[in-house]
Amino acid sequence: MLFLYNIGIRLYGFAIGIAAFFNPKAKLWREGRKKQFIRLRKALEGNQAPVIWFHTSSLGEFEQGRPVIEHLKANHPEFKILLTFFSPSGYEVRKDYDQADYIFYLPLDTKRNAQRFLKIVRPQAVFFVKYEFWYHFLNETQKANIPMVLFSAIFREQQFFFKSYGNFFRKVIRNYTHIFVQNQISVDLLTNIKVKNVSIAGDTRFDRVKAIADKLEKFPIIEQFINGQLTFVIGSSWWRDLAIIVPFLNDFGTPLKTIIAPHEINDNEIERLQNVLKKKSIRYSEGKTMDLTDPNHLKQLQESDVLILDNVGMLAWLYQYADFAYIGGGFGEGLHNTLEPAVFDTPVLFGKEYDKFQEAIDLVERGGAFSVKDREELEAVMNDLYFNEEKRAKAAKVCTDYVLENLGSSDKIYQYFEDKIYKPQN
Repeated sequence: MLFLYNIGIRLYGFAIGIAAFFNPKAKLWREGRKKQFIRLRKALEGNQAPVIWFHTSSLGEFEQGRPVIEHLKANHPEFKILLTFFSPSGYEVRKDYDQADYIFYLPLDTKRNAQRFLKIVRPQAVFFVKYEFWYHFLNETQKANIPMVLFSAIFREQQFFFKSYGNFFRKVIRNYTHIFVQNQISVDLLTNIKVKNVSIAGDTRFDRVKAIADKLEKFPIIEQFINGQLTFVIGSSWWRDLAIIVPFLNDFGTPLKTIIAPHEINDNEIERLQNVLKKKSIRYSEGKTMDLTDPNHLKQLQESDVLILDNVGMLAWLYQYADFAYIGGGFGEGLHNTLEPAVFDTPVLFGKEYDKFQEAIDLVERGGAFSVKDREELEAVMNDLYFNEEKRAKAAKVCTDYVLENLGSSDKIYQYFEDKIYKPQN
C-alpha cells in the first residue's frame, strides 16, 4: 500500500506541474514550492528559539488554527511559529500573517522531503488542523519523537480509516500523540479502531468567530449601500449555489439589499454574475472610488440592489449587516463557514449537502439554519423569514446561543500543550 501511496503522491505532483501551464492556482502551487528548502533553511538560519509548527490545508483550516496560534503566541512570545499551507487559497491570502514567524507551503509528502523539512525546522511540537494525514510527515515526526496534535478533527463512518481495507490509513492516524475531535461519534469511531489518545475539545472556529465579533470593523460603503433595508449576505458562493439564488433574486419583488461574495474572485466570473442578474449591481471596488459626499455617487450606490464583493478578507465582518445569510458550498464543493454569520444573530441558509459539518447539522436541528435543495425551497424559506419577523428573531437567537455554548476549544488545546508538551528552556 505504501508503494501505491508513493506513486500516487508523485503522480499528483506531476499532474499539478502540467496543470500549472494553464491553471493559475496550480501555477501558484508549483511556484510556491520552488527552492523551498533553500528558502526554509535561510529563514531559520541562526534561530535558537524553540519552533512550534502549525500546518493547515487551506484558508478555512487556517481560521480553525488561528485561535490556538494566537493563544500560544500570547503566552509564549519566546516561541517561533512556523505555519505551512497545502493550498494556494490559504497561503496567498495569509502569507503576511503577523502572528507566524515563518510561512511556507508544505512540501510534497515524500520520505526525503519530510526528513529534510524536520532536519531544518527541528520543531518542539507539531499541530495539524482538521483533516491532515500525510503518511511521511506523520511517520517521520513520530520517529523523531516530536509530539503531534491533531485538533478540530471530525470523523465519519464512511471514511477509509474505518473500512476493511483501511489498515494502512489506520497506521497513519495512530502516529498522532493526541487527537482532539469535535464530537462523541468521532471518539467512538476512533476507539473502535484502537486509537485511544483522543478526546473531545469541540471546534476552534467558535472561538475565532467570537473574536471577530468582538472586534468589529465598520464599512461606510456597505452601510450607505444598505441604507436601512433588510439585507441578504451570500458568502463564498459557487455557481451551483448561484443557479438557485440568482433566479430567486431576479424575481423577488420586495425591497431587499443583497451582498454577494463569490468564492472565485476574478473579472470574468464577476462579469458573468452581473450579466445574469436582472437587478442593478455594483462592485465593492467601484464603491471605493466614489465620493460619498457627492449626491450623484451616493444615489448610484443606494439605488443598486446587489453589491458584489470583489476582494478577500472582508466577508467575515460583513455578516454584521445581514438579516439573512446564505453560505456557499452546499451542493458538493464543501460547505463554507456557517458560524461566521451565526455569531452575528443571523439565520443561515445553505444547500442540501451538509452532513459532514457538525455545526450545520446542529443549527438545522435547532431551527437556526435551513437547508434548501432548489430555488423553490430557497424562495419558501426566504419568504417565511422575510415576512415573519418573530421567526427570524427566533432563528437568530438560536444561532447566537449555539456559538456562545461552544466556546473554549482553543483553551483546551492550549492547556494540553502546557500540561503535556511544554518544556521550559533553561
